[in-house]
Amino acid sequence: MGQETIPREFRGVWIATVGNIDWPSARNLSSDQQKKEIIKLLDLFKSMNFNAIVFQVRPSADAFYKSKYEPWSFYLNGENNKAPLPYYDPLAFIIDETHKRGMEFHAWLNPYRAVVNYQEYKSNPFPLTYEKPEWFINYGKNKYFDPGLPEVRAYTNKVVTDIVQNYNIDAIHFDDYFYPYKIKGEIFDDQRSFKAYGASFYPDQSEDWRRENVNRIIRELHLTIKRLKPWVQFGISPFGVWRNHTDDLRGSITEAGQTNYDDLYADIVLWMKNGWIDYILPQAYWHIGHDKVDYKEVVAWWAKNSFGTNLYVGHSLYRLGKQNEDKAWNVQHPTQIEQQLEMNTSISQIEGSVFFSAKSLVNNPFKINELLKDKFFQHPVLQPVANKNEKFSPQPVSNVRLTKLKSKQYLLEWDLIPENDSFQAVKFLVYQFEYGETHNIHKTSNIISLTGETKLMIPKKSLQSSHSLIIIAVSKNNNLSSPVSIKL
Repeated sequence: MGQETIPREFRGVWIATVGNIDWPSARNLSSDQQKKEIIKLLDLFKSMNFNAIVFQVRPSADAFYKSKYEPWSFYLNGENNKAPLPYYDPLAFIIDETHKRGMEFHAWLNPYRAVVNYQEYKSNPFPLTYEKPEWFINYGKNKYFDPGLPEVRAYTNKVVTDIVQNYNIDAIHFDDYFYPYKIKGEIFDDQRSFKAYGASFYPDQSEDWRRENVNRIIRELHLTIKRLKPWVQFGISPFGVWRNHTDDLRGSITEAGQTNYDDLYADIVLWMKNGWIDYILPQAYWHIGHDKVDYKEVVAWWAKNSFGTNLYVGHSLYRLGKQNEDKAWNVQHPTQIEQQLEMNTSISQIEGSVFFSAKSLVNNPFKINELLKDKFFQHPVLQPVANKNEKFSPQPVSNVRLTKLKSKQYLLEWDLIPENDSFQAVKFLVYQFEYGETHNIHKTSNIISLTGETKLMIPKKSLQSSHSLIIIAVSKNNNLSSPVSIKL
């Protein structure tokens, strides 16, 4: 069976926790209220046939999980290092709920942002900033780790190791915050670490040295993640422009005010060429026809320069229908998002989309949810293969059975054959075929569910004209088992 030829698409949503953008909606919610809120979000995304969430587990040097190294996040309960009461581990809970729905969980971290609005934390400080003051640099309103210090890279590796080892995540995800966006008139004062560790770049190549610092942490984290769990992905969601054409002939025909390479010191092209990341998710947050950074040019450039790395596109759904945005975001028919997704379908290298952010889907501007579901995400679909270098094909399911219930429903159940972690099935595609219909698993219209559970409730009405069901087990890196069918 062709692993690569069945339809696949990455359909994701960012869930931001910094500033309580998406979850939790407030800092005084009970544990039960927090759980109900996230379940409501996941149910919404599942109903729209999304298959992934990108959840911010570490907004700065804090945690939405039981961390060995960092305090509970202020954004969780309104106080640093205040555990949920009654106690639960939000990360473990949300991973479990995400996987039940057949969706991937991508753990989103900020590698270098240590404290947001650091002056607000005088009464309740982050202990690490006092224990290791030499690790940090104040810039603008925030406090950052100094990326030039080997100790900081080692610490970041420990934080990532803690998450990968102890949680059943599908990916580690970084966004666009490497070195901070430049602030006019302010200097990011890393001269002390440059003098200590930048000897081969001294005295006037500090920008190359900064890029190499970021290269090192990406390379090290790639090795760390794959050593621990080779199926766990490492993905980056960079600012949408690598370099402008005026600075580098290899760059895009854009006039972005800041760029990854020149301002954030993130040489993403190098990471893709070297295979250090599994997917690239550029934030293409401009509209089609933008006079300086045209969406069309941005996505076309990444398509030509993804070097075999899985390419998904980040969309600025939060701009849709906002009166203070460019008029392009206020056109209802067709919306800017619809136009962008249409354009994506014409570019074969693009394998999916992710939307910022969850709140925007809750608000549903211009009824975008209905449009996405009815036009673009009509049926469930499997995520792209995660690790192209290794195949972990699981065993087929066994003991498939269908039970008629009194509630005008059928219960479809199946069993798993236990395997080691690499090969164990973690989700299942369920297809439905009518009498005389060929068992074509390449047709998404035949998929009735992508689920992480070993059972599925099916309305009796929907099976009236059906002849058979097929179940395919899927491994952690999205490889397939042989299909197993049951006649009705």
